[in-house]
Amino acid sequence: MTHFSRRRFLSAAMVGAASVGVAVGGGRTAFAQAEDPRGLTIRGDAFLLDGEPFRILSGAFHYFRTHPKDWRDRLTRMRAMGLNTVETYVAWNFHQPYEGKADFTGWRDVAAFVRTADEVGLKVIVRPGPYICAEWDFGGLPAWLLKDKDAPLRRSDPAFERAVDAWFAELLPRFVDLQATRGGPVIAMQVENEYGSYGDDHAYLEHLRDSMRAQGVDSLLFCSNGATQDALKAGSLPDLLSTVNFGGDPTGPFAELRAFQPDKPLFCTEFWDGWFDHWGERHHTTDPAQTAADVEKILEAGGSINFYMAVGGTNFGWSAGANLTGSFYQPTVTSYDYDSPISESGELTEKFHRVRDVLAKYTTLPNTPLPPTPHRMPAQRVAVRESASLMASLDALGTPVRRTLPVHMEALGQAHGLIHYRTRVRGQQGARALRLTGLGDRALVFGDGKRIGTFDRNQPDHSVAFTVAGASSTLDLLVDPTGRINFGPGLNDPKGISGKVLLDDEELHDWEIRRLPLDNLAALKFTGDDMPTGPAFHRARIHVDTPADGFLAFPGWDKGMVWLNGFALGRYWSLGPQVTLYAPSHLWRKGRNELVVLEMERTGDGIELRSAPDVG
Repeated sequence: MTHFSRRRFLSAAMVGAASVGVAVGGGRTAFAQAEDPRGLTIRGDAFLLDGEPFRILSGAFHYFRTHPKDWRDRLTRMRAMGLNTVETYVAWNFHQPYEGKADFTGWRDVAAFVRTADEVGLKVIVRPGPYICAEWDFGGLPAWLLKDKDAPLRRSDPAFERAVDAWFAELLPRFVDLQATRGGPVIAMQVENEYGSYGDDHAYLEHLRDSMRAQGVDSLLFCSNGATQDALKAGSLPDLLSTVNFGGDPTGPFAELRAFQPDKPLFCTEFWDGWFDHWGERHHTTDPAQTAADVEKILEAGGSINFYMAVGGTNFGWSAGANLTGSFYQPTVTSYDYDSPISESGELTEKFHRVRDVLAKYTTLPNTPLPPTPHRMPAQRVAVRESASLMASLDALGTPVRRTLPVHMEALGQAHGLIHYRTRVRGQQGARALRLTGLGDRALVFGDGKRIGTFDRNQPDHSVAFTVAGASSTLDLLVDPTGRINFGPGLNDPKGISGKVLLDDEELHDWEIRRLPLDNLAALKFTGDDMPTGPAFHRARIHVDTPADGFLAFPGWDKGMVWLNGFALGRYWSLGPQVTLYAPSHLWRKGRNELVVLEMERTGDGIELRSAPDVG
């Protein structure tokens, strides 16, 4: 989503804080496809599917944000809304968090997602990146690209292009036989993502196009951008279809697209029917009636549409991204409900019904009953009876490495979690000013085992008084990253400490560093003693008679991460606006369930399992 258009959209609409492209070596030519009616083609300003007129009525649904056992349910709800197509990004880092072979099993079986959409009666648009934005950690790029924190990204750099080509060689062949040109549901694919909001390296876009073609992609290709001439010129290729992304009234954006590309279909590839939230903001919503009215204008103009989002989802685990406004860092919340027509937990909202009424004028709706709201568990309050101090558990959680200077987590091969730094400080006794540079994103500071302060990247000039007692004192820094930047020029956003640790302007050396990905908590030793102060893991048992959807709240708690039966649900934070974490039915077990909470600051009196969500 483009930053320029975001601002315009927020001020105007918020109620809260394809080209076939030229094949390598010849082949199907851009736009002129009447001689080959297979798949999605273009004739003048209209789309054809297998030679017949086709209006794209699509909705975004990210397979990586919804439990795979709910894919069919959400796709069925999309079809019931009147949509004929589903669009999804492919998040590179979801499949390949560490350099090497990618994972396409289970939840990561994106081809199974496409086949399920086909079974439900939906065509598919795939946006394979490599960059996707999506308010997803690092815009979908894998953290290992930041081993060199200044590594070139999203441009004609040989190392970056080699990594992308290797990824495409793993990913794209899985879609080849699923393309509509071969009788499958995939009708189009996107090249890059809103590139005109980032750069104008057309050689890079051409490389991506050619790499996709080399892997057997012969579907219609397109470039989507913000609805300005500058963005369209910078982020498009002349042989690929150009599309625009916007929210609100389509008149202006479609006029910009017509001016840039006068004789091709009007396609809004991201119609922003809601918005995402950052921690510390109020929850964003859009008016359902106004949304429906704007959709009708798009369709009256003869346009095609992709609702962004049709289905809300969840930034499970450590996957939420962040934005940078100037130098101000804004991490995104765990919920990606997006105020979408189909909510994060599958509820059909007022927006769903109003949009469906509009779509009914332009398409035939399925003659089936609307799906009911998914079952939810009854509310209960749960006591926390066991705890384990994080600082006392360091040896159980990670093996230390030694470095002369601090290094960021990606340089150590770590993709997510926390990272701990320790050194011995000698020299002048008494209080001295401790400062950090290159922090991503928040650090808890300990002197000789006692909590003495906090650093935050939004307060770069902050210092903490550190006292050297006796011959030496121990300094501990526990760094808590809250999401890599997913949009704009600040994309190179390493986590941990990538700068210096200074004591009265003297750089500290000789560090012991522990990677704490927290993928496995089995080594923790929980006890029923008094709750430890400072960062700690807390364990609760929840009995469930019949698994169903649940919503977890943490009244009185401050900030942390939650695991349900070993699955990382995501972050909570008292800053809001999000209050509850969505826990899908498939994560619960009949009988006893284990809940582990890593609280960084203070604990509340207990945990609440609620029967309704509260995203703000």
